[in-house]
Amino acid sequence: MASSSSMKVPVILFFLGSLFFQATTAEVTCENLPKNLCSFAIASSGKRCLLENYRNEEGNLDYTCKTSEVVVERLDGYIESDQCVSACGVDREFVGISSDAFFSPEFAANLCSPACYQNCPNIVDLYFNLAAAEGVYLPALCEKQRSNPHRAMLELLSSSGGAAPGPMMGELATAPAPVMF
Repeated sequence: MASSSSMKVPVILFFLGSLFFQATTAEVTCENLPKNLCSFAIASSGKRCLLENYRNEEGNLDYTCKTSEVVVERLDGYIESDQCVSACGVDREFVGISSDAFFSPEFAANLCSPACYQNCPNIVDLYFNLAAAEGVYLPALCEKQRSNPHRAMLELLSSSGGAAPGPMMGELATAPAPVMF
């Protein structure tokens, strides 16, 4: 005869499995998410959620979660974990999506850390695409970040145009005159 403790294990495993299944099959709609879960979430449609701000009727700044047009291939219906948000050094109250964060050495160090880069595919995917739009290959940036963080920042600035010299005081930039026929 089986002991009562050996009978409890399959029941507990079934219960935990059904909770996991329910959690993974829940519908995620950006417009229904509170602001503290919006950023770094992906709707069941596969589109990224985006936190936006606006002025309400009273004139106060308020926030809303919207569905963006950015599609994620493999993570539909996903809300980023607090552990990944912390490990990657991102903030759930980010408004919009921007590559400006790359210019912070602390952000690059957090994003490229093993705790983030190896365990948080949603955030890494988002910033991989943002880096690519800036002409930067994120794996190469992270490799340089690990070996020489200052050099990685200099290369990032130069590849994005951030280190390009501007006109000196008193110089006027002139465009060639149009040719008239």
